[in-house]
Amino acid sequence: MFIIVLDTNIILDSIKFRVDLFNELQRICNFPYKIAILDKTLKELENKPNSKLALQLIKKKNIEIIKTENGYVDAILIKLDKKYIIATNDKALKMQIKKADKPIITLRQKKYLILENVL
Repeated sequence: MFIIVLDTNIILDSIKFRVDLFNELQRICNFPYKIAILDKTLKELENKPNSKLALQLIKKKNIEIIKTENGYVDAILIKLDKKYIIATNDKALKMQIKKADKPIITLRQKKYLILENVL
């Protein structure tokens, strides 16, 4: 089973562009998966536009929260092994994940999600 880890910006961008993140994940993922976020992502969401809505969504969808050690969110995401699929819209993070040949989900044309680097 894969674990899809949502980065802060994909949560906020899906709200901003009115993309149903969870329906899109069902559409592109024809394999068993769970959705999770890092505990530090909750911290990053504080005081951002649409943060209240994002936090409500996380709670409503009962998204698993992964406890992490000290460190920067992007660095922690990159260190995760290949059973984790990172969902992000952060340009620099996307480049690092692709360079490491790890699975990634991104938002395209502000309308839909795509999945890359998965066998």
